[in-house]
Amino acid sequence: MPRHVLQRLLISVLLAATPGPFVPVDGVAQVIKSGPRTCPGVALTFDLCPVRKGSGYDQPLMDYLIAHRIPATFFMSGKWMAKHEPEVDHLLGMDFFEVGTHGDVHAHLPMHDADEQRTEILGPVKILQDHYAYTATLFRPPYGEYNDETVAVVQMLGLQFIQWDIESGDPDPTLSAEHILARVAKRTKPGSIIVFHANGKGKQTRQVIEQLATKVLPQKGLKPMTVSELLNCQSSTP
Repeated sequence: MPRHVLQRLLISVLLAATPGPFVPVDGVAQVIKSGPRTCPGVALTFDLCPVRKGSGYDQPLMDYLIAHRIPATFFMSGKWMAKHEPEVDHLLGMDFFEVGTHGDVHAHLPMHDADEQRTEILGPVKILQDHYAYTATLFRPPYGEYNDETVAVVQMLGLQFIQWDIESGDPDPTLSAEHILARVAKRTKPGSIIVFHANGKGKQTRQVIEQLATKVLPQKGLKPMTVSELLNCQSSTP
């Protein structure tokens, strides 16, 4: 049976199970920071964290991605989803987008025990399953923070633990689009996973993505992919 089918079955069973104390399992889940270095693609990923001010949704960025059908992966927090139901539904309807989860309330996971971490991680997975009939298999920890218990919980839940090898820095209001682009372009290589934000915190993100998609990636012989496409990539760079 294919791995992605097994993941979905396991998650469905866990969501239906009665909550109980966390029981560790043997082995260590792989923390994925990039795809195959032979693959002629990169994953453009966007965190959708809750925000205190603003709409929490970067409409110009989304409009650009959709208009040009640029594959992308979005990591949604439960708190963000609760305030953006139409947007969640819209993004799930795009066949070139992929959705993962980003914790329920965007908690600092290492500050919590294993049972609390499981609750934080499963929250948005359950929302997507119950309200949108979507089984999310990708997880990214809030703030990129984790400890050994986080890795064990993610493994037990059957999720793929997705980090990144390039941090764009796009939420930093002191960085210009040119600075962010230069930073990303210098580090981008086959198989890279790049983290941006789509919650309006990145004021330069839309401009940076346009330059990446139209200039930087083509010049490097690379193309955007979803995370799953990247991890399953069988192609090789020339």
